[in-house]
Amino acid sequence: MIPRWQQSIFWILLVSIVGMAAFLIRLRERAQHRLLAVQDVAPLTAATDAPPVPVTLMMANDADGSLMPVQRSETLPSETTARARALLEVLFSEYAAPNSLHPLAALPAVADVYLLPLPTSPSQPPGQPSSGQPPASPDDLAVVNLSGNFVAHHPSGIETETLTLLSVASTLHANMPQITQVHFLVDGQQKDTLAGHADLTRNYLTTEHEESTVESLP
Repeated sequence: MIPRWQQSIFWILLVSIVGMAAFLIRLRERAQHRLLAVQDVAPLTAATDAPPVPVTLMMANDADGSLMPVQRSETLPSETTARARALLEVLFSEYAAPNSLHPLAALPAVADVYLLPLPTSPSQPPGQPSSGQPPASPDDLAVVNLSGNFVAHHPSGIETETLTLLSVASTLHANMPQITQVHFLVDGQQKDTLAGHADLTRNYLTTEHEESTVESLP
C-alpha cells in the first residue's frame, strides 16, 4: 500500500501540473489577443521607396466649427484607392493626437476607400458651337467605408459629426481633385447617421465646407 505522504505529494504535483498548464494556455491567449490588437491599429504602410510628398489636411476645429488647411509631408502609395485611404489614416491620426482641436478616438477609422466614376455632364445642346476642347475627365465618387468600432466611439452632436464628414471629403478633394463627392458606409453597410445626427444616407460634396457653415447644415 502506498504511504499517505506519497499520495499527498502525488496529488500536490498533479494539481501543480494542471494549474501550470492552465496558466500557460492563458498566457498564450493573451499574447494572441495583443498581437491581433497591434495588427488592427497598424496604419496602412506606404511604399518604402516612394519619396515624401506634400499633402493638405483639412483639419476641423470644434471651437469655431471651421476647417483649416494644414500642410504635412507624407509617404503615400501610388495606387489611387490606397493613396486615398492613406490620406485619411494620416488625417485621423492627427485627430487622435493630444491637444487635438477635434479629438477623436485613437482607433482604426477607415476600412476601405473605393472610387467610382460619376456620370458625365449631358451632351452639348444641338446648334451650340463646339469649344474644340476634349471632354473633361469624369469626376469620381469616393465611397469611404468607416470602421464600426470607430463610429461607435465617435462623439455625438450635429456639429462634431458634420465636421468629421466634411473634413474627410475636403481632405480627399484637396489632394485628389477628381474626387468631387463622398459617400460613407459603416462596416460595408448603409447607416442612417454617424453618431445620431449627421446624415450618412446622402453624398457629401467635397466643396460643401466652402458653401455653408456647419451651423447652417440640417
